[in-house]
Amino acid sequence: MKRKLCLFLTLLLTLSQTVVVLANEDINLSAKSAILMDAKSGTILYEKNSHEKLPPASVTKIMTMLLTMEALADGRIKLDDKVTISEKASSMGGSQLFLEPGEVKTVDQLLKGMAVASANDACVAMAEHIYGSEEAFVKKMNEKAKELGMKDTNFVNTNGLPVENHYTSAYDIALMSKELLKYKDIHKYLTIWMDEIVVGKKKKKIGLVNTNKLIRFYKGANGIKTGFTNEAKFCLAASATRDNLTLISVVLGAPTSKDRFKEASSLLNYGFANYETMKIYNKNDVVSKIKLEKADSEYLELLCKEDLHVLNKKGDKKDFKKKIKIYKEIKFPIKKGDKLGEIQVYHNNKMILKSDLISAKEVKKASYFKMLQKVVNTIL
Repeated sequence: MKRKLCLFLTLLLTLSQTVVVLANEDINLSAKSAILMDAKSGTILYEKNSHEKLPPASVTKIMTMLLTMEALADGRIKLDDKVTISEKASSMGGSQLFLEPGEVKTVDQLLKGMAVASANDACVAMAEHIYGSEEAFVKKMNEKAKELGMKDTNFVNTNGLPVENHYTSAYDIALMSKELLKYKDIHKYLTIWMDEIVVGKKKKKIGLVNTNKLIRFYKGANGIKTGFTNEAKFCLAASATRDNLTLISVVLGAPTSKDRFKEASSLLNYGFANYETMKIYNKNDVVSKIKLEKADSEYLELLCKEDLHVLNKKGDKKDFKKKIKIYKEIKFPIKKGDKLGEIQVYHNNKMILKSDLISAKEVKKASYFKMLQKVVNTIL
């Protein structure tokens, strides 16, 4: 009996391993490294050598664009800022806008050049505008990478031109892509298919065509960045949204340009065919309302600080539970946006998502007269 049981368990284990192999063979990639990630939760849906350190070529520019969007959001720069092109910026080779020393461009134009034409000169000009020098900007790139948990990454320049010790991984690229896509305004640059820009002293008009062909040919495509050098081969970080599900597909070291687009598309197709997203709360949705005893307002609405969307495999049970935790001690004055609690989402008794609950408005401690009025109203 024991022998039969052992044979049965061995057969079962063999079959389960076969299922895993077949599942992986369904996505047969020629790229050295790849990953498919849900952009909202960060859940990995597929990976192949995703932590292998590889040269990323112009996919590097995702971090350059991220720091640019961060600077815009913080108010440190503006889209209509005038940027004077330096000798260094104009000397960049490879993909470029052919900017000339002393030429003036806006942040908006440089950002468009980076996103659409993968312009190396625009990257250096933007770096110098935000942090004074490319070296200072690269330092911030590495600090941001560390902050995001990008452990397989070291940046040496802003644009991905070949240089020693400049590397990252498919996983890390997905992480910084996820962060970039949080800035909604970036999509108006990433989704441009064709445009034009006037450059040089002779005011020459040059056409811009997006290096990411998926923008035109893949349903729901909304980003992000291509890359190529002889060392890195063909690389792509692609994103697409369908039915509120946003996926990030990264392939590194594909042998041809056709392969990178085909394989990134295959990963996205797999994700959209097998997964769906469920809204728990959107950013700034009212989650709870609390009563305040000693405040100038009797009630205060608490808002969800960020989108809470749950990734679910199609056909699986949707048994998600929510728990709301409000701080017992709330101090006045309360500022708009102050954290006053937390919303947690559970699946099979395991917490899978959480977000801060923040104050919808400013609330001050009630004055003596206000408190007296409340007491009188209670008596009456």
